[in-house]
Amino acid sequence: MKLLSWNVNGLRAVLGKGFGEFVTTEQPDILCLQETKARPEQVPLPLELGGYHAYWNSAEKPGYSGVAVFTRERPIAVKSGLGIDEHDREGRVLTLEYADFILVNVYTPNAQDALRRLPYRLEWDAAFRAHLVREATRKPVLFCGDLNVAHQEIDLARPRENRHHPGFSDEERASFTQLLDAGFVDTFRHHHPAQTGAYSWWSYRSGARVHDIGWRIDYFGVSARLLPRVATAGILSHVHGSDHCPVAITLD
Repeated sequence: MKLLSWNVNGLRAVLGKGFGEFVTTEQPDILCLQETKARPEQVPLPLELGGYHAYWNSAEKPGYSGVAVFTRERPIAVKSGLGIDEHDREGRVLTLEYADFILVNVYTPNAQDALRRLPYRLEWDAAFRAHLVREATRKPVLFCGDLNVAHQEIDLARPRENRHHPGFSDEERASFTQLLDAGFVDTFRHHHPAQTGAYSWWSYRSGARVHDIGWRIDYFGVSARLLPRVATAGILSHVHGSDHCPVAITLD
């Protein structure tokens, strides 16, 4: 089973940048998108997605945030959000239950310039972590998406210059460590423990992507008991169309 996750930075925008060809080439069983910036009725989906069941959680604010999942197999159940009103206005979480695991697609809030949203971000992280732990009492959990944090220095090109910046603050990194310590595994780092230059996001400024000055902030994480089923974990850095590229895993 192939699963892909991609922050498309606007689904309507990426449709004109080879999105249909990407789906045709990759043929994912499950495709999770973040930052869709649209409601389903606003998006003329390509024919390549015609064989999928589609589930959306869009933000109340138009043109902002939002997640979606396209899946060949119809899930047993689908839930939007975390069940906490203050965290569920921005369309950031979709939870799909399958026969042998629970999938959670997430777009984590950014701490923003000068870390002005950091207190809220840490509250949100705690609520999201509790959601994963709660779901994992029922079945193994697989979460994916834009977590908006580079966990270790190996996960970004310029760690020293970005210390205390959004996405690489000590607090956000520690929060991600707490998430892993709650019983989850970063699949890419498990399969590629020492790989450098493995990035999933590049700033639009100063030709960062051309020079590969990037960050790895997009993840597939799994419950430890699901880890033996993760055959591969990778980053599709050759795929363009967004400031992020897709990340992928295959399950046996």
